[in-house]
Amino acid sequence: MMKISNIFFDFDGVIAESVNAKTEAFRKMYLKHGQEIADQVVKFHIENGGVSRYDKFRHWEKTFFDRNLSETEVNAMAKRFSDLVLDEVIAAKEVRGVKEFLEKYHSQYNFWIITGTPTQEIEIIVKKRNLSKYFKGVHGSPKNKKHWSEYLIKTERLDREKTLFIGDATTDMEAAEFSQLHFALRMHDENQNIFEDYRGLKFHDFFELEKELLNLEMISL
Repeated sequence: MMKISNIFFDFDGVIAESVNAKTEAFRKMYLKHGQEIADQVVKFHIENGGVSRYDKFRHWEKTFFDRNLSETEVNAMAKRFSDLVLDEVIAAKEVRGVKEFLEKYHSQYNFWIITGTPTQEIEIIVKKRNLSKYFKGVHGSPKNKKHWSEYLIKTERLDREKTLFIGDATTDMEAAEFSQLHFALRMHDENQNIFEDYRGLKFHDFFELEKELLNLEMISL
């Protein structure tokens, strides 16, 4: 298999163990409407990891209350959500081995972050976690992951065959497929049911991923 030169990283559930913080924040925002709605919100969020919070709020408000949110309303909900999760995401435990992987390989390969988190917010998170030096760029919503993967391939003139997308959600896998990139799935408690039939490259921590990539001769020491 051809060696890679570029890696796109999702953030929540790939770099930081922050998926649950966001799950609980969505639950908290909708619990006032009853347990049943809160449970449906959580289910949709888990099944659609990587979809932007703006799109999720629009979907839930239309589905549950037949409301079409204005830009002002959806931005207000997104701001409230951000207030609930920002500090928790900054403080979240890192995925095992990720710091070692970034430190070891960032000078050999080109790294970018592509996430469903708003760009301004993920820039703050990455800076506060002292990760900025590892990445050539950080890209988030309102543009989606398919947009950013194609944008980087074209503007940076990247070879698709030499580019790997690392994610933990269906939106990550779909972006990789859309742009014809290699894909590595990070497995954890919240996505194991969604990907129970997935047979491609997968890993639980970055020590395992490094071993897999070396075995496949996609990277070299």
